[in-house]
Amino acid sequence: MSELGVNKVILIGRSGGDAALKFTQAGKPVANFSLAVNESFKSRDGEKKDHVEWFNCVCWGKLGEVAGRYVTKGKHLFVEGRLQTRKYDDREGKAREVIEVVVTQLRLLSGNGNRNGSGEPREAVPAQPAPDNKGHEPDSAFVFEIPF
Repeated sequence: MSELGVNKVILIGRSGGDAALKFTQAGKPVANFSLAVNESFKSRDGEKKDHVEWFNCVCWGKLGEVAGRYVTKGKHLFVEGRLQTRKYDDREGKAREVIEVVVTQLRLLSGNGNRNGSGEPREAVPAQPAPDNKGHEPDSAFVFEIPF
C-alpha cells in the first residue's frame, strides 16, 4: 500500500520574461515562463543579504493560453501548483533533468484596476488540470479567477 503524499508549492514573484505559448502535437496549449522570487535575510555578521531564486513554470490547457496572453516580463504573479521532474535530451543528445512548477492557479497581482490594459473586462477562466509527468490527466478539475 502506498502512502499519500503532498506536493504543493505557492510562490509570489515576478516573471522573468514573456510566457512562451506553444501547442503539443495534439493541439493542447502549453505556456512556459520563469519566475523570480526575492528573499532578504541577515547574515551571521548582521549584514542584509538579498537572494533571488528562479523557478521554471509550465501551464497547460486554458491556463496556458491565459499565461501566454497575460504573463509578460516583470509581471507580479501568484503561482500555485506542484513540483515535477522532467527528463529530456538536449541538442547534443545529453540526458538532462529539470524541476518545474506545474501551475494549477495563476493570479496577476499587478494590473490596471478593473481592466487588463486592453480595455477588456476581467474574466473567470476554467483551468484544465495539467497532466502528470507520464501524460495522465488528473481526475479532478478546478476553477480559478484572474484578478484583472
